[in-house]
Amino acid sequence: MAASITRVEDVSGPLEKCLSGLGFEVHPLKVGWYNAVLPPSLALSYPDDTLAVVVFSTPSMFEKAFLPFLEEQSCGGVRDPIDQCVRQCVSSAVSQCFQGQKVDVSYDFELLPSRRPRFLAQTAAHVSGGAYYYQQSDVTDPPWTDKKMFGVCVHPQFGGWFAIRALLVFVDLRGGSDLQQPPPADCVPSREGRVQLLEAFNLRWQDWSYRNIVPPVETYSQRQKDYFSCRPAERLALLKSWGFLLKKEGADETAETQEELSGHG
Repeated sequence: MAASITRVEDVSGPLEKCLSGLGFEVHPLKVGWYNAVLPPSLALSYPDDTLAVVVFSTPSMFEKAFLPFLEEQSCGGVRDPIDQCVRQCVSSAVSQCFQGQKVDVSYDFELLPSRRPRFLAQTAAHVSGGAYYYQQSDVTDPPWTDKKMFGVCVHPQFGGWFAIRALLVFVDLRGGSDLQQPPPADCVPSREGRVQLLEAFNLRWQDWSYRNIVPPVETYSQRQKDYFSCRPAERLALLKSWGFLLKKEGADETAETQEELSGHG
């Protein structure tokens, strides 16, 4: 039977204590907020007031969590060392903070058998209030008549220098009255700015310029930029050149999509 909670901080507080020092942010939400903006075919199968948390990585995650993770172990046979690092950090925090509690964790890199993502990361970020998801529909009289423009999230402090990593659903917990839906900060309110953002993300994402659509308080280090600029299949070789003992056998990299670009660096 579901338990009712009155303090969201009882969930977000312990998670933040475990993860913030590793360069992560946590943003609570109710499943109903997410389901309300999606068609039923994409909805999460939980009651609307079920408590969830979306996890972001900030620029410091690379140095605070990823590089120490690589120093501690070999990453042979993994799809992506970043994914493995995030999984270890999040699963460790859940085990440490919520023993005996049923928590369904979905990661941004996981796909359903239908090849759809397990959750829509940018939608979850937007409805939690953590980042604004700018889409083609947010542009008045859009200038693109025959081209689909993928949307992108902007963080109020980090601009585009962040990633959406995981969604944690606390199956037996219901959000209390203290959890009211916060609107995400509209960092790019003008039509001109939104056109600039979507064109930079869709047409010139490799030059990083869309990430600076608002002045960020912190950006990726040069080493982190070098890593994410590499093709996925070349990243293990780059890490080896940095002195990490990694095995390439069994590595299975997949091509990145526009949705993955916003969540994978």
